[in-house]
Formats: sequence, structure tokens, C-alpha cells
Amino acid sequence: MEYGLIGLLVLVADIYAIIQVLGSNSSTAGKIVWVLAILILPVLGFIAWLVAGPRSSAARI
Repeated sequence: MEYGLIGLLVLVADIYAIIQVLGSNSSTAGKIVWVLAILILPVLGFIAWLVAGPRSSAARI
């Protein structure tokens, strides 16, 4: 049961990261690379996106 909850949290975090990548001002090639990294390595890809990923085009507060 615990692993199912952790897996669900990872899935939600990855979906959020992919949506943010697709909404960024990055190039198409950059978006593809980030989405593939997040899909192939869900946990490590998400952490890498948090640290160095493209930022959304929305204004930040």
C-alpha cells in the first residue's frame, strides 16, 4: 500500500514537471530532452528538472 502512494506522488510530480516544461520558453529540442529525461528517469529526472530545468513563461512572485 505504501509503495502505491509513493508511486502516485511520483506520477503527479512528473506530470506537473512535464506540464511546466511544455509551457516554458525553451526550444522544442530542449523541451523534448526534458520530457524524455522525466519519463525515462521519473525520480532523477524530476529532481534534475527542479534544479536546472527550464522555467515557465508565467510571471514569478
